[in-house]
Amino acid sequence: MRKYLYLGMVFTFAVVLIFHSAFPMRWHSYALDKNFIANPFFTGEKDKRGYSDEMEILDVKNQYALCAINHRVTEVSKYWMAQTTFQNTQKLAVLDLHDGSVLWEKAIEDSWIHRGKLLEQKIFLYAFSYDKDRTNVTVLDFANNTEQSETVLYEEDLLAAYMEMIGLNPIVLEEDGAVYFDLDTVHQYLNEGFYADINEQKLLYTTANDTAEALFGEKAYSDKDGTHSVEYVICQMRGDILYLAADYVKQYTNYAYSLYDRHLQMYTQWGEKQTMEIVKDTQIRQRGGIKSPILREMEEGETVELLEEMEDWSKVKTSDAIIGYVENKRLANRQTETEVPVTDYTADEYTSVSMQGKVSLGFHAIGGEGGNAKLSDMLAEGKGINVIAPTWFSLTDNDGNFRSFASTQYVEQAHGSGLQVWGVWDNFNYKNETGTEVSSYEVLSSTAKRRKLAQGIVDTSMGLGLDGVNIDFEGLTEDCGVHYIQFLKELSVLCRKNGLILSVDNYVPFNFNNYYRLDIQGMVTDYVIIMGYDEHWHGSGDPGSVASISYVSNGLERTLAQVPEEKIVNALPFYMILWKTEGTEVTDQYITVNNVDDYLARVNVEPEWDETTCQNYAEWQSGAVTYQIWVEDAESIGVKLSVMAQKNLGGVAVWRLGYGTPEVWELIASYANS
Repeated sequence: MRKYLYLGMVFTFAVVLIFHSAFPMRWHSYALDKNFIANPFFTGEKDKRGYSDEMEILDVKNQYALCAINHRVTEVSKYWMAQTTFQNTQKLAVLDLHDGSVLWEKAIEDSWIHRGKLLEQKIFLYAFSYDKDRTNVTVLDFANNTEQSETVLYEEDLLAAYMEMIGLNPIVLEEDGAVYFDLDTVHQYLNEGFYADINEQKLLYTTANDTAEALFGEKAYSDKDGTHSVEYVICQMRGDILYLAADYVKQYTNYAYSLYDRHLQMYTQWGEKQTMEIVKDTQIRQRGGIKSPILREMEEGETVELLEEMEDWSKVKTSDAIIGYVENKRLANRQTETEVPVTDYTADEYTSVSMQGKVSLGFHAIGGEGGNAKLSDMLAEGKGINVIAPTWFSLTDNDGNFRSFASTQYVEQAHGSGLQVWGVWDNFNYKNETGTEVSSYEVLSSTAKRRKLAQGIVDTSMGLGLDGVNIDFEGLTEDCGVHYIQFLKELSVLCRKNGLILSVDNYVPFNFNNYYRLDIQGMVTDYVIIMGYDEHWHGSGDPGSVASISYVSNGLERTLAQVPEEKIVNALPFYMILWKTEGTEVTDQYITVNNVDDYLARVNVEPEWDETTCQNYAEWQSGAVTYQIWVEDAESIGVKLSVMAQKNLGGVAVWRLGYGTPEVWELIASYANS
């Protein structure tokens, strides 16, 4: 037998049989939608009981009658379902409100009382025989002229049959002695770490050091220690919903649950609770008051948990997790109990590989193997850096492959200069270079492809002698977020095992990009790099600063709310944008920190300090064109570094090497050594 339950409440599906009067409804109308009303009226035609109803559907907009049909309305929707009785024959019909045509009709037994619900193009119909010994449940798909029926023997099975047949899914089900939660419920209430690959039929759970894997419908899972059998199916699909066995969830989650006849109680937090004793036989009621429905009888000596105390009644929870109200005069002997927490599961610790002191990272943009020859120039400029991050790797297809401009000689030279090398893997440069369409979603949503990519990253890094991995996946869509995070988890396990530092580049956090999940990144990675720029970006058509002080500071505050301060690295822009507005057309061009002074001198413009953005700002006119620039220079960079120092971050990064000046590099070195 299969049970369907709702979390956190006692759910009793009670069917009340109402015998409708056959008298005509002359004074009521039903609003079917904004254009139609149903107007019942009496025609004088009598059935065998002496009365008959008729309904006229009126098009309010065009003010004419579409049709008239004997009726009983049971649901208002895009379509209209009517129950008719004419010449001793009962029928169900579905009408199209737009023209009143009959889309579907079916004769039904006169000996049954029927109720129905219209759900898009399906009707859920349930019926009881007069002696109530059985219940017939039917789903009628009038669009395809098919029907599916099931007879259930108990009233409580009605909800289960209903949900099963129309494709709705319960939160909890019990089958073969095991309790199952749907994946959304597990994520919301228990543990969001479970990852489902629907296409490959796999359930994954990644810890700090391993990934456990279970195939849908199987009674075994595998991890680094081998294959483990259990007595229940670990996970199973019902329609398009995945259900997880409660006991399997408990292997990775500390919680407790108790299953009762029609409901389930779950605990995820523990503390102190107040209890009281029932001192005389009584009832627990739905609400306070003797006229409120009784939920069950209470016997003298029972203990209840006191949830809320009022003047005459108290809200309590019984030993079988029924919540209701009992009269205060039936309660006594208040006690305080300390609940014992569940501590069965101890999670693996996420250890981090970190730098000695602050990170001072310079990104080295390399567009081909020839770019590696520029390393000496970059090292000569980048005073104070202890990490160099060459942009060597980029996804090339939807199978998890990537191209490489990497050089072991480059790594050896950087190591010889006392620098760590963190290779950068991105999802956009190859696409921009070649026009080849590459789908990050296709790669990351496939466990096989995702694992291939992660293993390839680690194998390549170890082969080159890299110290770390930097992931720069930009432009991800929200539906890709869960797959991206699973990728970072799996990659972190491999990096941790091989002693590689894992850093991830991120946009400044806002609500609209929170699917990048900085909170999880802050747990599983070693450094979270915030790209503290592009407040206004190239091609946006919206003139403004690339990185005003409020944008940077507020972004760091939002990051600090999710990531430990020592793991946060803020990336600074060594560039700005010159905006040109002519009429309604806005164009722009990049200018670098090491070129801005020469440019402003050529146009004979002297910028002035803007306290709001903490940048030097200039605006001037040339013919019909208005020029604007918010300058990044030693002054603006100095203010940003000061804010970063106050927030005690894990370090600084710079986009990019080749754009700086000696003055700003002195500031970077001073910050890194502070």
